[in-house]
Amino acid sequence: MAIVFIPTPLRKFTNQASKVEIPGDTVIEVIQALSSAYPPLQRHLINPDGKVPNFINIFVDDDDIRNLQHEQTAIKSSTIVSIIPAIAGGAN
Repeated sequence: MAIVFIPTPLRKFTNQASKVEIPGDTVIEVIQALSSAYPPLQRHLINPDGKVPNFINIFVDDDDIRNLQHEQTAIKSSTIVSIIPAIAGGAN
């Protein structure tokens, strides 16, 4: 069971929950289970080919999954999964 931290912009899709416990053995299984538990999240977390979009950063504990096994990164009991969407913008 992973503990998934939900970023503020996506909490409207999780009934304002800031973290949820989700089962899964890999990152993609956790993201798919999260999307099943909260269907409106799916379009934000999984693209049509079933992968996590490049603008979504996912960390397992303190490690970016891009430095691990990407979506196939293993999840252990009580692993912390953080979802961090890239946000563009700024001021001149």
